[in-house]
Amino acid sequence: MTTVDPMDSIMARKMWRTLEPYHGMVYFAPEAREAYASFEIGGRDGYFVSRSAPMGAVEPSVVIAAFYNFNPSLITHALPAAWSKASPAAVVKARFDGVDKALRRVLGAEVESTSVARAAQLARTATDGCPAAGRPLAAAHAALTWPAQPHVVLWHAISVLREFRGDGHIVCLVSAGLDPVEALVLHEATGDVDRASLQTSRAWSDEEWDAAVSRLRDRGLVDDKGRFTEEGSEFHQAIEDRTDLLAMAPWLHLGEDGCDELRALVRPFSKAIVAGTDFSFSEA
Repeated sequence: MTTVDPMDSIMARKMWRTLEPYHGMVYFAPEAREAYASFEIGGRDGYFVSRSAPMGAVEPSVVIAAFYNFNPSLITHALPAAWSKASPAAVVKARFDGVDKALRRVLGAEVESTSVARAAQLARTATDGCPAAGRPLAAAHAALTWPAQPHVVLWHAISVLREFRGDGHIVCLVSAGLDPVEALVLHEATGDVDRASLQTSRAWSDEEWDAAVSRLRDRGLVDDKGRFTEEGSEFHQAIEDRTDLLAMAPWLHLGEDGCDELRALVRPFSKAIVAGTDFSFSEA
């Protein structure tokens, strides 16, 4: 087993921050919403159906467990009803088609560039270093047939890498004794995302949120307003550090030079996507 210095795991965080927009745009791009709407799957249902489709037509309870911090009612609203409208394979294809169209709109002729092709090669190589054990979402996405177009290959590879990190993050949250709402309260305490966005997008009530704040306060992790105590800040940072550590396998496989090259190649694409995509949350 490879031993990783915690300081070296910072690479995992850098890779995630640079690559995330290239993947994340699918949740906001109109092209993806239109693709799901062709099956009469609309609104927030499209998120849960499309992201879980690689696992097949599993029971809602499986998706609730894998997605972790969403109110189960959001998932049971989408599933299993969606599978009477479209098969998981059809939804996966629609998702790839939506990504193709969205990237062509945002990146234009750049999708045909040698930079995209090289980035796709590097990112796919990194996915070869993702062990499947304990990573259900990453394993499901990795098992899909790879798309042919390099810009979609790059997107799919980043999706696998993103789900690999996310699966590991859930391991860290559960081992730290946090339930889904408590994890969101700690996320809000960082100041990176406001309570309204987290609470609304995950559909937790004020009562459920405030109860989670109370539980964390009793543990000495936040104050009455949900702000970190010194102990809470250290507790949260330890979770983030452990998440980075558990996400290192693909980057060790790719190697430092490959990681540096991939980040340099994807950085301008991610900036263009951020500039050309409305990442604000909508309930529609």
